[in-house]
Amino acid sequence: MSSEETVRETGRQTGQETGEETGVETTMDPGNAVVQLCARGMAAEAGGRTEEARGLFLTAWEAATDDYEACVAAHYLARHQRTPRETLHWNRECLTRADQVGDERVRPFYASLHGAMGRAHLDLGDVEEARTHFASAARHLSDVPPGQYRDWVRLSVARGLRAVGGRDGGDGGDGGDGGDGTGADPVHALLVRLCARADLDALSLLLPVWAGSLGTAEDEEAVTTALRMLHAERRLPDAEQAALSEAIGARSA
Repeated sequence: MSSEETVRETGRQTGQETGEETGVETTMDPGNAVVQLCARGMAAEAGGRTEEARGLFLTAWEAATDDYEACVAAHYLARHQRTPRETLHWNRECLTRADQVGDERVRPFYASLHGAMGRAHLDLGDVEEARTHFASAARHLSDVPPGQYRDWVRLSVARGLRAVGGRDGGDGGDGGDGGDGTGADPVHALLVRLCARADLDALSLLLPVWAGSLGTAEDEEAVTTALRMLHAERRLPDAEQAALSEAIGARSA
């Protein structure tokens, strides 16, 4: 496998293993020595060798010779810190280094970097700072090359915005739903019902547009359209048809 394939494949595997985006590998230079160390670290992480991965990322940080390389290494180091404050420190270092690079090499990084900052602030209970960074992440999504990686970053950012009440239907995480800001959202309640019945047809229509909504008028209209399409089918149980009507009504109010 070539160096470029290693960077992309280990990033893909790590994202699948950990359930979170790995960040900047989609536009990294596979011939860069620091990038290669990070690729080895990703492979170790995907294989469950956490301490080995952390050691490789630290070596990459120490080997960095400019802001670009330091940005890449700091991004991965942030994933292997023991406290939320240490995680925030390395995410901030990564963002600062990206700003200092300031060219097209780092432009696609910003959605992921601001998303990571948002999660770090949220873990520390700083909702306002988290909201600011998630909003910045949403604005930078268009700079990420189209594909599954951008789709995944979008889902992560949308989840963050729901958690801080930064999009319609969010309540700031106080809705008794585990802190994801969905407790007051009738669409979320309907999705829970559909999941319980494993109604894959209905879920395939509604879940992607709801989970990926950034709260823009266009995104929310896509959710409303999906609700209306489901309602028009008239095939759901009576209670769920009523929940559909409630959700549509709430969005039309």
